[in-house]
Amino acid sequence: MSDFLRRALRSLGGALALLLAAALLAAPAAVARPQAAAPVPTATLTEVTDFGANPSGLRMYVYVPASVTAHPAVLVAVHWCTGSGPDMYNGTEYDTLADQYGYIVVYPSVTRSSKCFDVSSPQALKRGGGSDPVGIRSMVDWVTANYAADTGRVYATGISSGAMMTNVLLGDYPDVFAAGAAFSGVPFGCFATTDGSEWNSACSGGTVIRTAQEWGDIARAAYPGYTGTRPRMQLWHGTEDDVLRYPNFGEEVKQWTNVRGVGQTPAATDAPQSGWTRTRYGGTGDQAPVEAISLQGIGHNLYTYGMAARVLTFFGLDSGGPAPQPQPGGCRVTVTTNAWNTGLTASVTVTNTGTTTVNGWQLAFTLPSGQTVTNGWGATYTPASGAVTATNASYNATIAPNASVSIGYQANHTGNSAAPGAYTLNGAACTVG
Repeated sequence: MSDFLRRALRSLGGALALLLAAALLAAPAAVARPQAAAPVPTATLTEVTDFGANPSGLRMYVYVPASVTAHPAVLVAVHWCTGSGPDMYNGTEYDTLADQYGYIVVYPSVTRSSKCFDVSSPQALKRGGGSDPVGIRSMVDWVTANYAADTGRVYATGISSGAMMTNVLLGDYPDVFAAGAAFSGVPFGCFATTDGSEWNSACSGGTVIRTAQEWGDIARAAYPGYTGTRPRMQLWHGTEDDVLRYPNFGEEVKQWTNVRGVGQTPAATDAPQSGWTRTRYGGTGDQAPVEAISLQGIGHNLYTYGMAARVLTFFGLDSGGPAPQPQPGGCRVTVTTNAWNTGLTASVTVTNTGTTTVNGWQLAFTLPSGQTVTNGWGATYTPASGAVTATNASYNATIAPNASVSIGYQANHTGNSAAPGAYTLNGAACTVG
């Protein structure tokens, strides 16, 4: 005991001195106690810096729902070329689904001028080799450390360049990612270059054709010696993709069926939506080892609202069953049509019947067979037939509660001039009429 405390005991005496001694002895321990890292705010997109090894200077954005579960799952959502993490956040509904299911979303963001992910360099195609995959792995580790995330439930999904990165992440880190979902991508290693170029024309053009065994060996070579369970994969591709040509879809199927050790003959085939062909390999359920969805007549930009719910079903993030369908009530659609022999015009009014403002919208509907959009106003319509998505123009992106926007289109038809019977606004079903 210090001289100061002995003097205190002699001068104050008894219980008071003991209380003083205890307080003074406890003070240093209180000062030295380490402070826990403050979590990011909930229910808002937040940038995180200093998240760990990051050789290519990626930026990290994270969304933590207010209802985050204990030991949450982690979903890495990877953007397209020219995009960003905030663009992926704004252009998909993974955050709103996180509000429902309690998982955390990580949005990596490229800083190089092309805004494309590195899926081609030797460093990127090797576990721990460097470049973007290392930075993304660090982001996952940051979430795990700060939120005690479930390391057995880490998933990746991406669009275009992000789809290619999804393939790369599952090849480099099969021990980290349980499953992936790639929209308009190419197989792991297909984009490989050795001259520093970010683009591989042979691969993008769909002319790199290999056997299933060859593709599987390329993916396994990223992590030699790994003997654990390999990730499951869900693949999406449009038959009219003019950026990453449709043959890449079949090559991806070859690769991931081989990686998973299942046959290339589908265990189940169905059409969950008009123009879609879904094949499942190695199993017939919602979490088959490999699931592939081909979209007839659809181009490169195939992602539409509603697809994310199917991704969550494949991952098992919606409690293992089909995602609950949103009930009508938040929006109302009224349609009038004027038809003639081979054509028609449709005038569509969309009303926000909810209590919050809609900022940016996509109206999805399926045209009757034989109808093809030839012109439209008030929105951009893609594709021209089948399952169509109308995306807001710059001047009508906001719909206040009880307010409406009017859009329309002209279409050819082969006899059926009826209006679509169902509509969804940003994934939520609308009442019609």
